[in-house]
Amino acid sequence: MVTKIAHGQKGNTAGVRDELWYDKPAEQWLEALPLGNGRLGAMAFGGVKHERIALSESTAWSGAPTKDGVNPEARTHLDEIRRLLFEGRYDEAQTLAGRSLPGRMKNFGTNLPLPELLIDCDMPSEVGRYRRSLNLDEAIANVDWIADGVRYRREVFSSHADRVLVVRLHSDGENKISFRLRFSAAVFPGSVQVQSDALCFDGHAWEKMHSDGRAGVALRIEARIQADGGTVRALQDSIEVSNANDVRILLAVGTSFGDADPKVACEDTLHAASGKSYSQLRRAHLDDFQPLYRRMVLDIGVSSKLARNLPTDKRRKVLEDGADDPELLALFFQYGRYLTIAGSREDSPLPLALQGIWNDGLASSMGWTDDFHLDINTEQNYWPAEVCNLSECQTPLFRLLEGLSRHGQTTAAEMYGAPGWVAHTVTNPWGYSAPGGLGWGIFVTAGVWISLQLWEHWRFGQDVKFLRERAYPILRSSAEFFLQYMTTEPKHGWLVTGPSESPENAYLTPTGGRASVSMGATCDRVLVEALFSMCIEASTMLDVDSEFRGKLESARQKLPPFQVGKHGQLQEWLEDFDEAYPNHRHTSHLISLYPECQISPRKTPQLARAAEVTIERRLHAPNWEQSEWGRANLVVYYARLLKGDEAQRYFVGLLAKSTGANLLTFSSGGVAGAEQNIFAIDGNTAGTAGLAEMLVQSQGGEIELLPALPAAWRTGSVKGLCARGGFVIDLSWGGGRLRSAFIRSCGDAKATVRYGEKTMRLTFQKNQPLRIGPGMFVETPNHNRGI
Repeated sequence: MVTKIAHGQKGNTAGVRDELWYDKPAEQWLEALPLGNGRLGAMAFGGVKHERIALSESTAWSGAPTKDGVNPEARTHLDEIRRLLFEGRYDEAQTLAGRSLPGRMKNFGTNLPLPELLIDCDMPSEVGRYRRSLNLDEAIANVDWIADGVRYRREVFSSHADRVLVVRLHSDGENKISFRLRFSAAVFPGSVQVQSDALCFDGHAWEKMHSDGRAGVALRIEARIQADGGTVRALQDSIEVSNANDVRILLAVGTSFGDADPKVACEDTLHAASGKSYSQLRRAHLDDFQPLYRRMVLDIGVSSKLARNLPTDKRRKVLEDGADDPELLALFFQYGRYLTIAGSREDSPLPLALQGIWNDGLASSMGWTDDFHLDINTEQNYWPAEVCNLSECQTPLFRLLEGLSRHGQTTAAEMYGAPGWVAHTVTNPWGYSAPGGLGWGIFVTAGVWISLQLWEHWRFGQDVKFLRERAYPILRSSAEFFLQYMTTEPKHGWLVTGPSESPENAYLTPTGGRASVSMGATCDRVLVEALFSMCIEASTMLDVDSEFRGKLESARQKLPPFQVGKHGQLQEWLEDFDEAYPNHRHTSHLISLYPECQISPRKTPQLARAAEVTIERRLHAPNWEQSEWGRANLVVYYARLLKGDEAQRYFVGLLAKSTGANLLTFSSGGVAGAEQNIFAIDGNTAGTAGLAEMLVQSQGGEIELLPALPAAWRTGSVKGLCARGGFVIDLSWGGGRLRSAFIRSCGDAKATVRYGEKTMRLTFQKNQPLRIGPGMFVETPNHNRGI
């Protein structure tokens, strides 16, 4: 029997500023509410008679380490492919590359969804005053309703402090909690065991689409019940609770990743958590989560009372229809921060994958897998970490990079005969570094792009030990590879990469064919310059490797220049090719604009205009491929172009057109082979980074306040934004103009601060904030403006 839920009653109250709320249960995955502790993820649906909690875990991977990922023909044909490309025989080069370059991904694997935790409740058919919510400040999902005059409440949170998922069922009446607890069917082999107060699932993350069907971690899920009053009875494949007053369910997941024992991991975790009361578990969870979340506060305006009284799904729809709702935009910004904390903690075993730590079972059943995409998606996952005051959340990414750089040495030697390390478009927990398939997977600077996160961590935090011991060794080894791997282009004498791809687009060859492999793609040129510049600066600061630094400086001078093509666009390739897919979602050459700053409107205005033409041409091409991360790219691009109104328009579009009812972003059905909308976390995180970029920028050697403030946000404030150089910034504005800013430095430092066309030079003492007003700035000489 379907439960009837009465809507519009007094119990359906407006949400608080940092809350998503709804007046009905979720029916689909993109309506459920995400919880996570950096490893264990859950999606709470909020059903009354039938609650679903979709489970996931970051190390629940199929696959295994690969020893023969490099195509054995790659090194043999490398010089021949280069010669064909230099001679303009692109079709032949493409054919040869397709045969000899793609790697072997037999046991690459994917993250897999776990069985769902199902709670079948003994509940009347009609309920009233239903409300479900996710409080971002508490990281707790709540469900609240009234049935037969009794109020029922359910709370769910994933505790990082105690490493368990906690579910509490409570009512105001006595002996009113009755339900049956069970697991849904799994997508991989496994079995259920029932103990007196515990439900266990043991299985293996095996599947045949991305591995051989026998490679993958062993895993265990264990749920224990603690009931006050009533009875608890073990059934064949479930546990029945009858007439209890209050019930807690504690759930742990263990896998064999890293040679761990899944059963021991679950037992140890649950033993420790079971000795605590619910209030102790809840308090420990809040004490662990809130110090991170509360580092930032954002106010970009007050929404109407009508908007604030709407459930979040209806509120999003009204925004899509053209309404103004600045508080919903601020909520979406904080949601990106919330997901970063929930999905990636300092001790997480793995970083955020394509779907973070959550898994809807759709990406993992696609050809592109739920893995680590290094041609933009994983980078976007971590774009907000530094600027949005969550620096330590990047730590699991750095551990993955350290392993990738080790495995990438084998690929560098076997495929290219070069020292150092290299990685291509995709990787997995075991450090896969060989190429993927032709057309998307031959991206030789992917390892450099993801390594930019190391450099950003140093630039924001100024931790010299981190630079010396962790960042510089990885960057230096990568630079070693490119010094030997790159070759001289015969026409101009430029030093170029190749064969490589500009992911994931292709160009039209002179014969009318399509090719993706090329020499000297612009995205490669951007990343190699960034790599060499990082190593030069680091070696100078650390006073090491002077001879190596000289080689890098010489090589950097030989890189090809940026070029403007026949349409006024920034060229994507060394030659002015026409794009095979003018509507393509990828704009890889605009890495130069963001996250790099090799192109900017102040320093390189003509190239900035060419970058803008590139964006305009993509957007105006028929059937532009709309994707969540593509929309987020538009936010950061226009912020860097200092066009706040455009950045704000695309931020609104990202929220209004590329999110589900739960505000999680999705890759649209019809794009990249997807038949339906598939959740991907990168739109949430990159969107958050984009809004931050509108308010503070620090990439050009100075701190710029309100560089891309849109006209729509006339009054507002932000607290806790970070800037490169070790600065934390609070600022407020009114009437569209800066009112004041407080800037604090993590150490004694000097910095140039910009507001519009005026700058000021300031000296900071450690942890002593300076207050800045708009009247303190002075006009900047023209030669400093880059005009």
